Amino acid sequence: MTFSRADALAVAEILRKAAQAEILPRFRNLSAGAIRTKTSELDLVTDADEAAERVMGAELLRVFPRAVVIGEEGVSRDPRLLDGLGDAELAFILDPVDGTLNFASGLPLFGVMASAVMKGEVVCGVILDPISDDWAIGVRGEGAWLQRPDGSTRPLNVASAVPLSQMAGNVSWRYLPEALRPVVSGHLPRVAMAADLRCAAHTYRQIASGHLHFAFSSSVMPWDHAAGWLIHREAGGYSAHFDGSPYRPVNRGGGLISAPDKDSWQALRDALLPPQA
Repeated sequence: MTFSRADALAVAEILRKAAQAEILPRFRNLSAGAIRTKTSELDLVTDADEAAERVMGAELLRVFPRAVVIGEEGVSRDPRLLDGLGDAELAFILDPVDGTLNFASGLPLFGVMASAVMKGEVVCGVILDPISDDWAIGVRGEGAWLQRPDGSTRPLNVASAVPLSQMAGNVSWRYLPEALRPVVSGHLPRVAMAADLRCAAHTYRQIASGHLHFAFSSSVMPWDHAAGWLIHREAGGYSAHFDGSPYRPVNRGGGLISAPDKDSWQALRDALLPPQA
């Protein structure tokens, strides 16, 4: 079984239709009861997340009837849904609204992400920006590109490698162990710029298109990373866990650093998490 460009575009259109029906009408239009906390005040879910996940899941199963659908909100209710990810012939991982904190704040910096996984290997990633109405898409072995609804495309390529002092990136350290937080934050001046977009979807779009050099994340939940990791990889980038081991969507810990190439990854790892850390 393979996953084709045509399959990727079918997924992309499912995300777009769900966003138009369930997400955009609720943007800046959420009542107080439509926003709820999960694990903390910074970890939110809204009616848009839940409604979009239901619609996307149903449509994916209609088009790919033998697939398994694993959504972030579904896993929030039943964590056991993740247990079969590595064995499924075809699984879709959904993040219906990535950057929910931004979305709930009325900030137009959120995305919709889906990845296709076969026997534990990511074979496709799609990231929709509902505001600009375009997709970043990657298919394993076939490259990564930005596509608009009119069919126009342009290839995605990561930034050229530069010295550490010239690197700009996104750093999300919220889930780092408490002892490591001051270590990472204390070394951020060694790079040119470090921000947190509070949105993995836009972070991956930025690094895959060469507008940022790197991303550092302390959490590796698959809905946040599987799609973007493949798109970044197909755009020429290199990613690995903090210990240097390869990323796989079944991994649930170990952090993740993405960079233009392996040497850049090593420079970032040594700078932000020096050996004594």
